[in-house]
Amino acid sequence: MGSTSEFNRRDLVKRAAALGIVAVPAMSVLSACASGGGGDEDKVEKGKKSAKNPLAVNDSAGLDVVIFDGGFGDKYAKDAQALYVKSFPKADGKVKLSSTQKIQSTLQPRFNGGNPPDLVDNSGAEQMDFGTLVAKDQLTDLTPLLDAPSVDDPNKKVRDTLRPGVVEMGQFGGKETWILYYAYTVYGVWYSRSNLQKLDAEYPETWDDMLALCAKAKKKGVAGWTYPGKYPYYLPFSLYPFIAKIGGEEVLKKIDNLEPNAWKDPAVKAAFEAYYELYRKGYVLKGSPGLDHLQSQKAWAEGKALFIPNGSWVENESAKQIAKNPNFDLAVGAPSSLSSSDKMPYGTIWASGGEPYIVPRKARNAEGGMELLRIMLSKQSAQNFIKQVSSLTSLNGGTEGLKLPPGLASAQAALQKAGQNIVNPRLQDWYVALQKERIGVGALGEMMAGRMTPDEAITKIQKYADETRDDSSVKKYKR
Repeated sequence: MGSTSEFNRRDLVKRAAALGIVAVPAMSVLSACASGGGGDEDKVEKGKKSAKNPLAVNDSAGLDVVIFDGGFGDKYAKDAQALYVKSFPKADGKVKLSSTQKIQSTLQPRFNGGNPPDLVDNSGAEQMDFGTLVAKDQLTDLTPLLDAPSVDDPNKKVRDTLRPGVVEMGQFGGKETWILYYAYTVYGVWYSRSNLQKLDAEYPETWDDMLALCAKAKKKGVAGWTYPGKYPYYLPFSLYPFIAKIGGEEVLKKIDNLEPNAWKDPAVKAAFEAYYELYRKGYVLKGSPGLDHLQSQKAWAEGKALFIPNGSWVENESAKQIAKNPNFDLAVGAPSSLSSSDKMPYGTIWASGGEPYIVPRKARNAEGGMELLRIMLSKQSAQNFIKQVSSLTSLNGGTEGLKLPPGLASAQAALQKAGQNIVNPRLQDWYVALQKERIGVGALGEMMAGRMTPDEAITKIQKYADETRDDSSVKKYKR
């Protein structure tokens, strides 16, 4: 979620409209797609399959790519585009790469007309709903890409070079893989080591220590936490793994599966009450409910707050502010332990694929779109991405010989510490509107602004989850 700047994953009716992921419009655009123009007759002819061209790309065909212009920018994709043209020189001048922060608004007319791009980085606030895309048969199965030989080692399939769980994230209950998550994001509580040192403190591994540190900071005029109140679905980046740590990963699985009363689990209540205590004791930066992701990150980077829930794209997205304090020493912390009865150990963290790429079913040059992804998953492109945007990729490894910036080095260390204790909630992939508009804006944002108690937030979220489960127009997924 390349930042999903996402995530830009970011008033209620106004916000929902801005997100571009309200259920009805999402369904209408895809319904229109089903009846729009385009078809197999518009696809370019395949090229000749060979060792150098395992996907049988038409070497003289054009390629149309649309990138989400968020925290990762688009330079890494343009660099991969140059490698594509080097492999297929006849396509020089025919490869178009454009970027936008408004994915759905930009692509809706093209989907309606049956002439979508060949490759889309479907991220950001206007991210198209994946569940709907899959249900409406709007995506190309990426299995040919996954089974193709990797660029670096022809004896290895692309799927065998990816981090664990990346392929599964792109699947929706079947063997087909509809999405390739390019970035690999570590979510958690981000902070400056030097700012903690000013308080003679280290990252608090228990919640009691977290509250004590926030109290100490408050006396110095510094807030403990901030968050993007306009886009409160950032809160789950640290809240969801906190729930799993307290009650076990099974709690998140029940939530993902929309099971009855899943949100009424004691672990959810305990986690919500802990976060609400941050608000109740005045440990949240004043004005946070009115901040967007960039404003909250700026305040945090300027030292006005110690902690912010975020993803590993924050190092790149906040680079200019962080650079003003050369001793910032960015780091990420896993959720603090609530008590000794927590079901999972300290170090449990959320990490998963981010920056989701899709090849539309009606793409004219689907093979070219998949080939560009294959190139992006080479060590050369992966290292270029890492150096440019301070984020890992889904290529397993790829960091050899690189000096990682502080935040990324911390994220890598957090992954190593977590070991097998890495969680990956799927709610934000399967039910975008539920996660962002209803749970995020409609409940968590209200709770952290003090307009709703934890019990009220849980009741409302459970109602939202039940309504989604009972809505026959929404395709359901299980894990």
